[in-house]
Amino acid sequence: MTPSLAMRRLNKCKIRILLIGVTRLVSELCIRNDHNALLVQAEFRNKVSVDWFNPLYWGRNAVPVTSGGRGGAWFLHIDGGDYVLREYRRGGLTSRVLLRTYAFAGEDRVRSVMEFRILMTLFAQGFPVPRPVAAYYLKLPALRYRAAIIIERLADTTPLAELIDTRSDADWHRLGQLVRRFHDANVRHADLNCFNVLVRGSEFFLIDFDKGCIMPASKSSRWKNGNLKRFARSIKKIAGEQVLNKVWSAFEHGYNGSVAA
Repeated sequence: MTPSLAMRRLNKCKIRILLIGVTRLVSELCIRNDHNALLVQAEFRNKVSVDWFNPLYWGRNAVPVTSGGRGGAWFLHIDGGDYVLREYRRGGLTSRVLLRTYAFAGEDRVRSVMEFRILMTLFAQGFPVPRPVAAYYLKLPALRYRAAIIIERLADTTPLAELIDTRSDADWHRLGQLVRRFHDANVRHADLNCFNVLVRGSEFFLIDFDKGCIMPASKSSRWKNGNLKRFARSIKKIAGEQVLNKVWSAFEHGYNGSVAA
């Protein structure tokens, strides 16, 4: 099926306007039929189709991502641009039975939709996150669904997991400041680990906001400590306790607003 034909077969669409802060507006194009739905960033309207979420559709222009995660992710090269396609997959024992399906509780609770919208919000506010391109989900029998998302690939970046030993105290201080910036905006990353922090020179980016959210200001801030402990465990698991002890002080100084060493 050609992209244009696929778009014509989707019989309902609307533009949703998201109010960001006070003055900035971000729009998404919502395209639905009885079985599947697309949310597309307005810039990509009339380009994205359901086919975009099938890695076989791209042939050699889809290359599997090999670092981190549970598989089910591909680098895409489309019309001179670089993107990442990621399917939502389960981990643990549940994955043996329900690897790629989830309970459907309404569109606003679909994982690809939620991640698409939080990335739209964060990107519009200037946070260092990848720009979302489109989200997709397919309804299945028995109130189940499958989902995927396409985001822009952050050029010339490397997972922190591969660079832990090469980062200076100043780098860890900056990373602490960045995590604090997200926390001050009540942004909860559900899986803050060394594979979900990308590095480009002295810059850091956070990726993979699956199950992430913007917490209500009235909620207890205990989740922030949990976030930090999860990140510390990731560093320890990859590089060992000695490296964690070495870098964590600079990270904490950055997070707590102390002057860099």
